[in-house]
Amino acid sequence: MSNILLMGIFFGIIVFLFTFIASKKSGKYYTAPIVTFLFSLAIVAYSVIIVGGFEGMGIGVLGVGFLIVSIAGTLLMPLLTKRNFARSFTRKDTWTLILLPILLFAVIGLSIYLEDNYWVIDDGETDIVEGEDSYYEVSTILEGRKQVSLKLGEEYAGKTVEVEKVSKWGATEVTVKIVDGESNGKTGYIHIGLDEITEPLTVQTTDGVVFESDTEEIYE
Repeated sequence: MSNILLMGIFFGIIVFLFTFIASKKSGKYYTAPIVTFLFSLAIVAYSVIIVGGFEGMGIGVLGVGFLIVSIAGTLLMPLLTKRNFARSFTRKDTWTLILLPILLFAVIGLSIYLEDNYWVIDDGETDIVEGEDSYYEVSTILEGRKQVSLKLGEEYAGKTVEVEKVSKWGATEVTVKIVDGESNGKTGYIHIGLDEITEPLTVQTTDGVVFESDTEEIYE
């Protein structure tokens, strides 16, 4: 949650600065904290009314970041308006108004690209079942999300499993890495949470071994 709050503060600062610089022409500097505050209200309302649940809580924290910037900007307004840069609109301000939105969308795009689209619910080792092959199952969990459960078979005795990556575009591909476990008498398992699954689903190792499904669930 702290990372989301910091991101909200960063985005709030960009919105505040953009509005503050744009208001130089009219001299109505108070619009900067007001606009930032309205963004905060809109984000919180969206998180509660539209999204809801745990995911909505995260978006709400983003709105709190905007609120913090709005309050801080209001308190610092007397200082900001007394400085020379607040008294005239320059060519540098024009470039700043162009660059700030670019920076905002670049950071949003980068955060989406770098964000993990999965989470590990549980992993560990379990006793080996003689003659059992490796397989995975799919089930529906909280709020319609999916869980992919992979169980390594007898051929992976003494091994456990870690998530290497999950594809973000196109058909869902879950790639796992097989690593040494703690006991040769056990084998690994992992439960992976996904927001959604795009067919056809593939569960494979980093070496290209594709696991078979032990479920007939149909994904919507």
